[in-house]
Amino acid sequence: EVQLVESGGDLVQPGGSLRLSCAASGFTFSVYAMTWVRQAPGKGLEWVSTINSGDGSTSYVDSVKGRFTISRDNAVNTLYLQMNSLKPEDTAVYYCTKPIYPVCYGSNCPYDYWGQGTQVTVST
Repeated sequence: EVQLVESGGDLVQPGGSLRLSCAASGFTFSVYAMTWVRQAPGKGLEWVSTINSGDGSTSYVDSVKGRFTISRDNAVNTLYLQMNSLKPEDTAVYYCTKPIYPVCYGSNCPYDYWGQGTQVTVST
């Protein structure tokens, strides 16, 4: 059974940092690209970032480039999202997702599993 468990969300002031984690199980994590998506209050899902399995190449939505860093540790089947210089508009529930296909790029990663999400709130 595929399981994705996110953690690390919190209330943080603008300009602050958070590191999200996603513990994966039930599939061969190391061969799959992985993605983060988010859903802000009252809005639809937004793709945030993708990391590939082979070369570890990464891609980001323009609004987080230079502030967020996606990474993975295949030894412990965990995906990360380091978020710096947080802004109020980053407030959302963040989900990690497992793509349907092992190889995908950018936002073109249809997924079949996602976790329960972790809440990130950026506010004074």
